[in-house]
Amino acid sequence: MNMQRLIPLAIFMLSSFMLWNAWQDREHKIPAAPAVQGGGVPAPVAGLGTTPTATGPATAPPAATATATDSEGLRHGSRVLVRTDVVQAEIDTDGADLRDLKLLKHLSAEDSKKPVDLLEDRGSLIYVAQSGLLGQGLPNHTTTFTADTADATLQPGQDSLDVRLKAEVPGVAEVSKIYHFKRGSYVVSVETVVKNLGTAPLTPEAYYQFLRVSKAPPGDPRFVSTYTGPAVYTQATKFQKVPFADIDKGKKDFPSTADNGWIAMLQHYFVAAWLPQPGVQREFFTRKVGNDLYTAGVILPMGAVAPGATASQTVPLYAGPQEGSKLKALAPGLDLTIDYGWLTIIATPLFYVLSWIHGWVGNWGAAIILLTVLIKAIFFPLSAASYKSMARMRVVQPKMTRIREQYADDKARMNQAMMELYKTEKINPLGGCLPMVVQIPVFISLYWVLLGSVELRHAPFVGWIQDLSAQDPYYILPVLMTASMFLQQRMSPKPPDPVQAKIMMFMPLAFSFMFFFFPAGLVLYWVVNNVLSIAQQWQITRMMGDGKR
Repeated sequence: MNMQRLIPLAIFMLSSFMLWNAWQDREHKIPAAPAVQGGGVPAPVAGLGTTPTATGPATAPPAATATATDSEGLRHGSRVLVRTDVVQAEIDTDGADLRDLKLLKHLSAEDSKKPVDLLEDRGSLIYVAQSGLLGQGLPNHTTTFTADTADATLQPGQDSLDVRLKAEVPGVAEVSKIYHFKRGSYVVSVETVVKNLGTAPLTPEAYYQFLRVSKAPPGDPRFVSTYTGPAVYTQATKFQKVPFADIDKGKKDFPSTADNGWIAMLQHYFVAAWLPQPGVQREFFTRKVGNDLYTAGVILPMGAVAPGATASQTVPLYAGPQEGSKLKALAPGLDLTIDYGWLTIIATPLFYVLSWIHGWVGNWGAAIILLTVLIKAIFFPLSAASYKSMARMRVVQPKMTRIREQYADDKARMNQAMMELYKTEKINPLGGCLPMVVQIPVFISLYWVLLGSVELRHAPFVGWIQDLSAQDPYYILPVLMTASMFLQQRMSPKPPDPVQAKIMMFMPLAFSFMFFFFPAGLVLYWVVNNVLSIAQQWQITRMMGDGKR
């Protein structure tokens, strides 16, 4: 088989397998798990194996203080509605949990007129932020709190907003949870204040966790696998994903304790993370607590609290978009939650260049086009060498065909004759492939940049494309990409092997089928890349036809 065709074919087959595997991962449902592993998990957390639901509409301020019980047995109380300029939150008086968080500046994938519901506990997608204290009789996420308000709104000119909830265990402790909201910020600082009402010292530990189902949020692109699940970061082990499937198996590769680091829950475009201050010993945990219901969190000591004394602890909770520069400023390694695949070291600078171009042109679609042109210009010498090699192969194609026919029954003699022809014509049989192989990491990195950048979400381009993160509604770009691939194929030397030729003819159709469901930004990149490649190939082939080798 012609090596010039073998390597692209192998790349195609590998890419197809990866895409198929990604689709399988997306559609695969996690099976029922074995018994829950209890190591390193706080005892009060053991009661989390039920699914919370809400009562009443999101906009209705709670009036009653009595608690109710949902269909699965978890008690839930009234809601405190909080509004700032960037979020709308609901805090449940049972547990003082953050049960709902809407990102007002980001639109839903299902309904572009509604904001994204990052945290929620309605329907089948359960995703809430919880906290509590460990210790006999101390309030936890199942304790009923009393709120100081039912509705809190950040007023014009106001920079911060606090919501306080209080629970008292007579003779033991009075515990307050204070949620601190800030204007323009997706960071909600959760302050826990413990007053010792007893006669003996208290040494409470506080836990901060996420409760979530494994279901990915709606709106993820088809045929593309994006990660949904917990992640842990420490300075020693760096960034580590903890897939739900590993939690099912009791597999635990992240460190149990450290004096630094954070724990997060990731999904496409968005992240929620508990960000304890460094220098404090902490314990990380993950576990399955119910039917497709998981927790991931961190435990922090609050120190000794003498009788009559008060201790407090504040842990920031970031819940918002995966914007790299902002995440990097919040905590070390938090920007790694943006999933750029295994080529992050290349993808990150590519995104910075893309953002810089966007700053000049003001349109993400135009920025994608210009970045593609820039990359093609940088790799022009390699591309030129590849197309020159292909053009030389086209010139000697008749001679190669005669050699194959002449020595059809003698493979050794045919290979020897081929090598002599390559030497005479000064052709490197791998010359058309190796330059392309060098470029592949860059193009794969750009692929992940366009797939994982929240900045492209609901970003318009021109005309009919109003969201570069969604598929082309009229499939114009996929049709153009398919046409460009067929044109590229016609310009390339035909394989002498009929079977191989048929396989190569099938490639544009296979790719076009997948790209019909890809985000428009990705397809735009491939269309521009193909058009530039066609222009380069045409020009170099024309020059070779004029005898310039």
